[in-house]
Amino acid sequence: MFAIAKITAKGQTTIPQDVRTALHVAPGDSIVWEVDADGTATVRRVQPMDIEYLRAIEGTLSEWSGSADEAAYRDL
Repeated sequence: MFAIAKITAKGQTTIPQDVRTALHVAPGDSIVWEVDADGTATVRRVQPMDIEYLRAIEGTLSEWSGSADEAAYRDL
């Protein structure tokens, strides 16, 4: 697929309909831009994070947040 879009003075652009359809994105969705050293850019849809799940596992990570752990893993 090949699509061209202009960039406004504010750095904004419209994602062409064919591209939105291919990416399965709609208003309110998030996308991420990945730019390689050679200037090649890739854009993809970002899957929504499950905040409830992340909050549920947050409490299980506290066992790794002590000063002993910081000292042991500081130089890795």
